[in-house]
Amino acid sequence: MADYMSMDNLKYTFFDVVRCQELLKFDRFKDYDEESFNILLDSIKDWADSALFPYFREMDEKPTYYDDGKIIVHPQIGEIMRYCGENGLIGAYFDYKVGGQQMPHTLQAALSHITQCANNHVTGYPALTAGAANLIIRFGNDELIDKYVPNMVAGQWGGTMCLTEPQAGSSLSDITSSAVPTDEGYYKMTGQKIFISGGDHEYCENFVHLYLARIEGAPSGTKGISLFVVPKYRLSEKGELEPNDVITAGDFQKLGQRGYCTTHLILGENNNCHGWLVGEPNKGLKYMFQMMNGARLDVGMTAVSTATAAYYASLQYAKERPQGRPLTSSGRKDPNQPQTLIINHPDVRRMLLLQKAIIEPSLSLLLYCTKLNDIHENAHGQEREDAHDLLEFLTPIAKTYPSSMGEVAISNGLQVLGGYGYCSEFVLQQYYRDIRIMSLYEGTTGIQSLDLLGRKTTMKNGKAIQLLTKVMTEDIIKARTYNELTPYADKLQGKLKDVGDVLTKLMPFAMKGDYERFLADATIYMEMTSTIVMAWQCLIMATTAKEALVTGQLKFGSAFYESKIHTMKFYFTYELPKTLGMKEVLLNDEVLTIVSEKEVIN
Repeated sequence: MADYMSMDNLKYTFFDVVRCQELLKFDRFKDYDEESFNILLDSIKDWADSALFPYFREMDEKPTYYDDGKIIVHPQIGEIMRYCGENGLIGAYFDYKVGGQQMPHTLQAALSHITQCANNHVTGYPALTAGAANLIIRFGNDELIDKYVPNMVAGQWGGTMCLTEPQAGSSLSDITSSAVPTDEGYYKMTGQKIFISGGDHEYCENFVHLYLARIEGAPSGTKGISLFVVPKYRLSEKGELEPNDVITAGDFQKLGQRGYCTTHLILGENNNCHGWLVGEPNKGLKYMFQMMNGARLDVGMTAVSTATAAYYASLQYAKERPQGRPLTSSGRKDPNQPQTLIINHPDVRRMLLLQKAIIEPSLSLLLYCTKLNDIHENAHGQEREDAHDLLEFLTPIAKTYPSSMGEVAISNGLQVLGGYGYCSEFVLQQYYRDIRIMSLYEGTTGIQSLDLLGRKTTMKNGKAIQLLTKVMTEDIIKARTYNELTPYADKLQGKLKDVGDVLTKLMPFAMKGDYERFLADATIYMEMTSTIVMAWQCLIMATTAKEALVTGQLKFGSAFYESKIHTMKFYFTYELPKTLGMKEVLLNDEVLTIVSEKEVIN
């Protein structure tokens, strides 16, 4: 079987770089230890080898489709939901009392990396089910929890998040789905939602939709949105499932991730759709953002996992494909001389190193973010607050960089294969199609960028970015203890100053209420900031590797650790300098994207 990921790299990042075992200090995780972490990682890899990776290409070639009111998905989806339910993998981070395993979010993220490297089409089904169940647990009453969560955790019922409407898109203030209260305790629901991932299929007997709608008479805009549980089938007084006037109207046929259904739902066509309020009225968007923030990290993990699998596919090809002769060979133009493998050509190595330099720090950042989530949920006082603020700032970066730069990485992988990369016989074209959706899921790159600059950078008077600067400076100081790493630590220190220069330029616009000017180039700010954040992760990985080489504590062999330092040097040489151009754009007084009296786009 072809390699689609590196367990050595995952375990190095998990244990040595992010040091996820530090979470064991919390009482919630007292039933775990490093050995159990390793056992779970290895067992999921074995399962992914047999149950996920072999079906990856088949799910693309035989995609989901709509037929006579039903969504037809690959039969293996049924096996996956069954396995995840029986082995406690749906909502593994839930409390024991609701069927969870009290697993750290960070460990579940590492397990997710394995499964999504193996097959990025399938893990959304159990993940969204867990996310929907988690919202019910956190904000629903006991009746809702008892009625829905056990079957969802068991994998018998699926779950979704329903936000987008045809006329509203990402502008949730414009949703029109409505909820009318009744004397029986439920609401009469009407409306429709589109782009509902995992919204229906034959391998779950019911689907529990977490649905945003307006209660009759609610305030306009986002302040009037409430959250409801709307099942496809509701329970009768006898405890039997009966239709709930939820119609599956179609499945969107997509460029990639074709094994992952994306449905169109219509509610209340016969005025007989029942929904139950979750939490308090008009607080639905606040509740849903709890799920969306986690989903954004999930998308980032899916993106880096897809790019990781593509990297190993292109690396394997480069190690097997002979073409041309070495430039150093005196017989480089002699057809009688033996060909060399393309991995020996400098430009091919550059493209492979670029892929490596994108996926490795991306994985590190995502595991770090999920560790912050675990700390926030379990720590107290300043440690808890700092973890929350750092996570808030880093979440849009952790979603956006792997999604956008993961696409660049896979494009380079396709280029390594040359013309074969464009052919359906080889898998790179599928990875390339699959990852394109990642920068659209859970808020486009533009939306994430507005969030980063407009909300997260300014929150608490800039406390989050000040805290991140402090943490990064501590890692820079640590890197400077090694002469080999000092020049790179110094470069990163200079980039922190560049961010300060940009904010000095932009913040006055926000302070005087000129938000259009302040946010006009938010995406460029995202590119600059995320490039610097990933350089920080590269430096941490290199420092950790250098420490292992110096102390001789080598779990993976010296070449493995040397490669981490080499990857960091590559990133600082080829990627980090690009922030100079981004800084120049952000400091430029000539604004070209804001509409003026003279229309220039025609």
